[in-house]
Amino acid sequence: MATPHYYRVLRIFARNSLVREMQFRGNFLITVVSNALWFSAQLILFNIIYGNVKEINGWSRYEFFAFMATGMMINKLIESIFMPNCANFSELIRTGNLDFALLKPIDTQFLISFEKLDLARLTDLVFALSLLGYSLAQLDAFSRITVIQVVMYLLLIGLGVTFFYSLMITLASTSIWFGRNQGLYDFWFYVTIFARYPRSIYDGSSGFGLALQSVFSYLLPILLVVTVPAHVILDKTLNPSWLTAVLVLSTILGLFVSRAVFHRALMSYRSASS
Repeated sequence: MATPHYYRVLRIFARNSLVREMQFRGNFLITVVSNALWFSAQLILFNIIYGNVKEINGWSRYEFFAFMATGMMINKLIESIFMPNCANFSELIRTGNLDFALLKPIDTQFLISFEKLDLARLTDLVFALSLLGYSLAQLDAFSRITVIQVVMYLLLIGLGVTFFYSLMITLASTSIWFGRNQGLYDFWFYVTIFARYPRSIYDGSSGFGLALQSVFSYLLPILLVVTVPAHVILDKTLNPSWLTAVLVLSTILGLFVSRAVFHRALMSYRSASS
């Protein structure tokens, strides 16, 4: 059997997604406008907050905006590429259409993960990149940023996307055992809400805050997904410095675990024809 050309398959998926979006241009436009309003509301909210304080646990206004832009990039890549597919996985199982995916001469996890793209959400990357550029300009950071920093920043964003994908595909795989998993969106919101703020926000005398910081830094390191790349592009000192290694190792481990869970779940799948 010939090896499938995955890049060409990705191009076909992207083209099909564009065709679907253009069939409902009104919905596409409404989604883009809604996302723009939500983005604007977030900026207004934190501008109001920073109008009363100079910094929050070591994060100034524009440093936090750079952090927020980094988080937006990671989240929007996840929500536009992987969220629609993982959320649809339970429907494939319920309707029996997973049978057709299993019969195709291509890796099933690849097919399940990339078949559909939410291009309306992907446009939010423009807002995120604009906010990042504006924030770095206000901090006069462009004169200090090196090529190595930019490369590390992009690699760490890729690691963040990979880590969240591993978490999402693991959760989606449980649909084979549970039948339906409609709590995917809720779970995603509850988990990622902690990553919307820098890790240092949870510093302080509160035992509960320190417990959250420890759990979401070492057991499920979602606090590192945005914090680490933001520190790199801002050239801020990461304390402790080895948290970058924790993110890298956690991402690699997460990929292996999610792959194993996905294949174990497929072994439990009973065909619609059986």
